[in-house]
Amino acid sequence: MANANIIQEKQQAVEVITAKLRESSSTVVADYRGLNVAQVTELRKQLREAGVEFQVLKNSLVRRATEAAELTDLNEILVGPTAIAFSGDDAIAPAKILNDFAKKNDALKLKGGVVEGKVVSQDQIKALAELPSREGLLSMLLSVLQAPVRNFALAVKAVGEQKEAQA
Repeated sequence: MANANIIQEKQQAVEVITAKLRESSSTVVADYRGLNVAQVTELRKQLREAGVEFQVLKNSLVRRATEAAELTDLNEILVGPTAIAFSGDDAIAPAKILNDFAKKNDALKLKGGVVEGKVVSQDQIKALAELPSREGLLSMLLSVLQAPVRNFALAVKAVGEQKEAQA
């Protein structure tokens, strides 16, 4: 009876992980070996503030979830201690936070992940981390959209000032 309960709990865990893999806009897999408790706590705090869920999971359960989610290419990086960051909204946030943290703490190693349903390598995760944040991209877009209006307003103002000077 106890074995049946354990099997059922593991099946439920696999279903939860599968759902997270499917629903997350990005998932980053990292090796956290060598981080002390204070460092892991600080990392979790930064991720939580960004709305990213960070969990240490058993590789065997994650492998079963990747099969169910049809992301079996991820299995080759599921070696050794594995921590996974799931982000539902912002695809860049987990990559950016983990990459920045890894730069300051050599013990944290990015392994790879899943972005928009596609398995990506460690290098692709790092490239994603170098992109500006969502707010930064929106700011850039806004300035591009405002430029023609601003230029038109300056031209109208210059014409008005020129006509005043002639009068």
